Amino acid sequence: MTLDRSSVKHHPETTPSRPVADLPYYQPVAGEVGLFEHCAQQRLPLMLKGPTGCGKTRFVEFMAARLQRPLITVPCHDDTSAADLMGRWLVKGGDTVWLDGPVTRAVREGAILYLDEIAEARPDVIVALHPLTDHRRHLFVDRCGEHLEAPPTFQLVVSFNPGYQRGWKELKPSTRQRFVALTFDYPSAEVETTILTHEAGCDAKVAARLVKLGNKLRQLDELGLAEKASTRLLVDAARLIVAGMERRAACMAAVVEPLTDDVEVLQALSEVVALAL
Repeated sequence: MTLDRSSVKHHPETTPSRPVADLPYYQPVAGEVGLFEHCAQQRLPLMLKGPTGCGKTRFVEFMAARLQRPLITVPCHDDTSAADLMGRWLVKGGDTVWLDGPVTRAVREGAILYLDEIAEARPDVIVALHPLTDHRRHLFVDRCGEHLEAPPTFQLVVSFNPGYQRGWKELKPSTRQRFVALTFDYPSAEVETTILTHEAGCDAKVAARLVKLGNKLRQLDELGLAEKASTRLLVDAARLIVAGMERRAACMAAVVEPLTDDVEVLQALSEVVALAL
């Protein structure tokens, strides 16, 4: 049986930060950058909590670039099994070779492993990750009988949306307490306006109007929306406007329609758009 694996990469204990100009765009809100750096230094797993589209993934991309560490991102869902993440044996030609999954690869390379929407993962996935979240910092790949020690630069980061979980989708306390936690929310109007102007290249006045619309939509709890209007949706609307689309049509297509399929709710939201723009 032939094992086809990449050689383990060796990384220094610490890595310098990249110049700000070279980093993915991210607008810090509070002390999240410092907390991430401390967790990386102390080899602590980090949990990001917050609504969809509020900047969690961009933040992780920013920090991976800032710390000059490779980033491996895994979007979790119901069908993802532990085998998908750890790896599997494949037949190539006349040989049976081992192919690392993203979790195993991240441990080998000393990368930042980002599991997006961890609560959506199957229980066997979460249990398999437990040894990486405490003092052991190891991974047992049972399918090939290999025991991997995580190098100093490996860091586990997960995210989930507490307001969107349903029943068994909630993270168990035994899992939650393995992580340092950081709560994300939608940015202030000033910061969100800056994000829109940078990401979409739109006029500051247009960005301010879109941010005002987003905040109005987020306050409509009585409509029973599963998700609120995210910064991501506002950026999409701004890009359509920059491309030449009429403002209200852009907001309906990029912001309102993705939020609901209910005809009456769509009508109510369209009225809010008309008033805001």
